[in-house]
Amino acid sequence: MDLDAKVCYCFHVTRRKLVNFVRQRKPKVPSQLSECGGAGTGCGWCIPFLKQIHAHAEAELEILTPEEYAKKRAEYILAGKGKPPPGATPLPDTDPKPAGERSEPAG
Repeated sequence: MDLDAKVCYCFHVTRRKLVNFVRQRKPKVPSQLSECGGAGTGCGWCIPFLKQIHAHAEAELEILTPEEYAKKRAEYILAGKGKPPPGATPLPDTDPKPAGERSEPAG
C-alpha cells in the first residue's frame, strides 16, 4: 500500500500519517492510533490495517490496490458491519451490472 493511500476513509487518514504517528508517538496499543485524525473510530473497516501498522510501521500492508481496498471497504459496510460518519469517503459503485442494465427507480 502506497504511503499516500488512505487507510481510514471515514476521516481521510493516510498510511503516511499513521506511520509517522507510530514512529513519533510510539503508541503502546493499536487503539491509540485513533489519536491520529480519528483513524478507526468511524465505520471500523480500517481497524485490522491499523493493527498491522502498529505492529509493523515499516512493513508493507496487505497488498491491495487503492481500488481493491475501497471495494472491500464498501462490501464491509454494505454487509452491515460498520457505518461511516458524515463526510466520510463515499462508497464506490459496487453494482456488478453494467450501467445500462441497472434498474432505475420509477417515477
